[in-house]
Amino acid sequence: MQHLIDISDLSNKQIDVILRDATTFKTKRPIQLLQDKLLIALFFEDSTRTRSSFEIAAKKLGAAVVHLDPSTSSTNKGETLEDTFANLCAMQPDGVIIRHAQNDIPRQLADMEMTSVINAGAGNYAHPTQALLDLFTIMEHFNGDIKGKTVGIVGDIISSRVASSAIRLFERMGLNVILIAPKPFMPQSDLVQYENLDEALEHLDVIMSLRAQLERHQTPVFEDYQEYAKHYCITKERMQNREILILHPGPVMHNIDISDEMLQDPRCKVLEQVTNGVYIRMAVLKLLMLDA
Repeated sequence: MQHLIDISDLSNKQIDVILRDATTFKTKRPIQLLQDKLLIALFFEDSTRTRSSFEIAAKKLGAAVVHLDPSTSSTNKGETLEDTFANLCAMQPDGVIIRHAQNDIPRQLADMEMTSVINAGAGNYAHPTQALLDLFTIMEHFNGDIKGKTVGIVGDIISSRVASSAIRLFERMGLNVILIAPKPFMPQSDLVQYENLDEALEHLDVIMSLRAQLERHQTPVFEDYQEYAKHYCITKERMQNREILILHPGPVMHNIDISDEMLQDPRCKVLEQVTNGVYIRMAVLKLLMLDA
């Protein structure tokens, strides 16, 4: 039984297999590899892209997906999450896809060794399938030649599980990573750091914008999002004619994270990331449900 809780759960060979399978799935309609499989989706936090992407990925491979709404589950009656999980596993699913606000919950459930657990985002630490789809998008853009390329992550990095997983995966795959944020948004890190986005742009091949999660900060960093946007919004004026790939995990705050004009720019691959997310998650499901 294998789980995907963090990128560290995957070997380099498995990452290569996921990327190769995603490419195959994107170019050729897959057969129903998982037609006898059943997955349970357990999302304790809101999600549009990740939840829908996993469901579409599973159904493209022939698997059935059951969604459990935590707001109507027995956890609201005082049942522990572990008991809820154990009862779901007693129904013999082939895997559980979980999103939770706490970093350690997916690992705790995986350690029960009752079924495969796939982390669809936990706390501010891990979102492995997002990191994989971002890597896949970068590799497509550069035709696989990514070693030595520099990725700048800009925004509320300290609150972002996307950034946390991306940093670990990107460095592992030979990418350089720099961080761009105001000090309250910047995690402790040995990576190169910039407060000024305009200075950092000179060094980038890829820029990954993140949503400014001002609601997660006890002390206001900016008076409002417009003040933040003055310094960190990716605009045409800032980008000029630089050939920099633009990514964002979504949801995008228009004209705060990225300007409307830049969202329409061919350098921006936000929707391509969503498309690639389906194929990466298909490849992950194949790996965990069949290959492992």
